[in-house]
Amino acid sequence: MLTIHCAACRKKLWRYDKIGPGEVLRCHKDRIKKMSNSQMYEHKIQCPCGKNIGIDKGSFYKMIAKSFTYKGTKRN
Repeated sequence: MLTIHCAACRKKLWRYDKIGPGEVLRCHKDRIKKMSNSQMYEHKIQCPCGKNIGIDKGSFYKMIAKSFTYKGTKRN
């Protein structure tokens, strides 16, 4: 389980069940366990500080690489 944080202000955005050893390029909506501080604005998901975190692509969010950090372990 990973905890996704904003890279700018370090607020916790959501908890995500990551499967596999790769990078976090997409966050599938059905694997997000708990949303904390994120908001939608014109098909983009944003932190309350205003930084764009990802783009809504339907069933997943395409993540913007330098806009977030994560902590936790990935499930293999």
